[in-house]
This record gives sequence, C-alpha cells and structure tokens, in this order.
Amino acid sequence: MSSTATEGVQGGPRLKMSGEDRKVVAATMVGTTIEWYDFFIYAQAAGLIFAQLYFSPLGSTGAQLASWASLGISFLFRPLGAVVAGHLGDRVGRKAMLVLTLLMMGGATALIGLLPTYAAIGIGAPILLILLRIIQGFSAGGEWGGAALMSVEHAPLSRRGLFGAYPQIGVPVGLILASLVIFVLRAALGTEAFLAWGWRVPFLLSLVLIVIGYVIRRAVAESPVFVEMAQRKKESSAPLGVLFRSHKRNVILTAVIFIGNNAAGYMVIAFFSSYATKTLKMDTAQVLLAIVVASVGWLTFTLYGGALSDRIGRVRTFQIGYAWIFVWMVPMFLLIDTANIWIFGAAVFVLTVGLGLSYGPMSAMYAEMFPANVRYSGVSIGYALGAILGGAFAPLIGDALMGAFHWSPSVGIYIMVLCAISFIGATMVKETRGTPLGVAGGKLK
Repeated sequence: MSSTATEGVQGGPRLKMSGEDRKVVAATMVGTTIEWYDFFIYAQAAGLIFAQLYFSPLGSTGAQLASWASLGISFLFRPLGAVVAGHLGDRVGRKAMLVLTLLMMGGATALIGLLPTYAAIGIGAPILLILLRIIQGFSAGGEWGGAALMSVEHAPLSRRGLFGAYPQIGVPVGLILASLVIFVLRAALGTEAFLAWGWRVPFLLSLVLIVIGYVIRRAVAESPVFVEMAQRKKESSAPLGVLFRSHKRNVILTAVIFIGNNAAGYMVIAFFSSYATKTLKMDTAQVLLAIVVASVGWLTFTLYGGALSDRIGRVRTFQIGYAWIFVWMVPMFLLIDTANIWIFGAAVFVLTVGLGLSYGPMSAMYAEMFPANVRYSGVSIGYALGAILGGAFAPLIGDALMGAFHWSPSVGIYIMVLCAISFIGATMVKETRGTPLGVAGGKLK
C-alpha cells in the first residue's frame, strides 16, 4: 500500500487531503449524488405526477396511494441488492461494485423516461414502472455501502467522520439537483407540457450524469483496507455466513439506528412537497424552491455532523440529532399548516439540523462496527433494512394518517416514535470512534 493508504487505515497524522483523498471524496460524493438524483426524481414524480399518468383507474386517492406504494416497493429489494453487492464487494472489491450499481441505477432511470403511460398501453405501463423501480432499489441497496466504505477506509483515523460525510451529502445534493431540474422545466414548459412530456427529461438527463460519474469512479484507487485483505489473503470464503453467524446484533443495530433519519428524510424528499401543493394548495414552484433551500441546510449540517462526531463521538452526535428531530416534529407541522411559504421553508430548514447530525456520522460509525472482511455486507444490509423500516413507506403512511385523523401532527408523532427507537439503538452501541479498520487492527474474525 501507499503511505497515504496506510495512514488512512492506521490513523496516522495526515491532516490535509492529498490528491488521492480529493479524488475519493469526489467520487463517493458525485456518484452518490447521481444515484440519489435518480431516486429523488422518482420520489418527486411519485408525489406530483405518476398518480395520474400510471394509476388513474384507481381514482384520485387510490392513485396517489398506489404511486407512493410504487416508491416504497423498491425498498423491499434493497436488502437483496445489499446482499449481492455486499458479498461481491467483500470478495472482489469496493470499486467494482460502485461502478456496477451506478450503471444499473442510471439505466433503469433512463428507461422510466421512455416508458409509455397507462393511457398508451394500459396495465403494462404500471407493471413496467414497478419493475424498473425494483431495479433501482436493487442497485441502491449496494450503492451506499460501497461509497461509505471507500471514503471511510481511505480516511485518517481522526477524520473518518468528516470523510464519511461526503457520500452522505450526495443525498441533499441529489435532492437539490432533482428539485431544480423539475422547477426549471415546469417554469419553462408550463404545467400542461410538463405533464404531457416534460417530466421525462429529468429521467433522460440521468444518462449524462451517469457518464460523468462512471469516469470519476473508474479513476479512483481501490480501498486500502480491501487491498490489505487481498494481500494477506484472509478474506472469508463465505463473508455472508460469517456476518450472520457472528455479527447479527450489529446488523440489527445499524438498521434500527437508520429508521428515524430515513423516515424524516423522506418527509423532505417526497411528502412535504405533495402535502403542501395538494392539501394546502401552495404554489408548486415556491415549494420546490423552499425544499432546495432546506436541502442546502441538510448538506451543511451533514458535513458538520460528520466532523462533530470526530470530536465528541459518533453515538453522542446521533443522540443530539435524534433529540432535535423529536422535539421539532409537532411544532414543524403546525408551522407548515400556516401555508405561508416563508414559514414552510424555515420549518423544514430547522428540521435539517437534526437530519444532518443523525446522518453525517453514519458512514464512519457503521464502518467501525464491522470487521474488514464482512464490512461491505454488514453496512449495506443494515442500511437497506433500516430504509425498509424507515423511509420506504413513510409518505404512504403519512397520507394514511392524514386521511384517518385529518391532523398533520399525527404524521409528526409517527416520525417521533421512529426517532425514539433510533435514539435507543444508537445508545446501545459502544462508542466506535478510534476503532482500527485494517486487517492488522484485530477486527478480522
């Protein structure tokens, strides 16, 4: 290994990013941004468009519920993607799986942009839409774990939290990009043209982004931890067997820790824009811009959360983030119900403080919870399971709660319960900061 790689694994005194460091964080951030741009384009379309284009025979309410369900169904296939990508990532390397998952997500997204509507081909349209969503979910299941490990395993010990936050900010950056593209297209084309054909453009633009991401990711060196494993030839012959035999508790904890953040995040990603425009009758363009501004806060506080965890610890940072979300949930919904765009934007922005603090440290803590030979599998599967329990059906559950209680804070209480569970999960983890990541660090079992 190079000296840079060795310092990243051993925790040497490197304080400034080297050229290779910058390439790594750029590749993990840009690649994850593209992946999540694809995912968020669908989430926005599920809230604003797909109900009437693909599920209209179900009636207004049924169509929207089906549209939210099509968003959530892909999460059910994330664990399968996590198992496959994690197993291969622990055997053949992190880099190869990062490239493969990027191409799969981009291809499925572009095909959605070419898909005929229900009016054109009937029942085949929603069936094909759901199949493409499944492919998106499968690829997303393996994407995050690879990006997180590439960044954390290249990082010096004292800056793992910050390095690990870079793939995390791909989430708000992807949301910003998706929201801006939709905003510009709606403004330029008008509502009628956008619904007729303009909505396809964001999906097709994914092809350009995938080429950019592919070039960047191909230029990045393999994780130094994986290189060390290959050199010592101590990889497990069956990483998944080792994972589930010896590390079940940590897989469960990683899932539990993620559910509150993921559910709250999907409120920002999909539910708020739909609720504000359809229920509160707020202007769509203004709502999209408010979400963009809030996403800038999400980006900022995610980076801060990663850096903060390097100083006060991963567990404490998670606890602060989840406490913040818990306290803010009901007041936030009461403010949103004023239907004032400035108050709406401020309310969602304040939420992103807690979102960032409970998301920034995740890459570093999850990587530190597993030995090198099952790390990709462990973090990917735990993350995917947490996504199912958290964000997969959060917008659908939000709509159902609104229909049942006609009181928006009921949705906030639902998120509060999940955040309390995740707070407990984080508290059950013994502080991981400073844990050796390399094969020589005593973590290979």
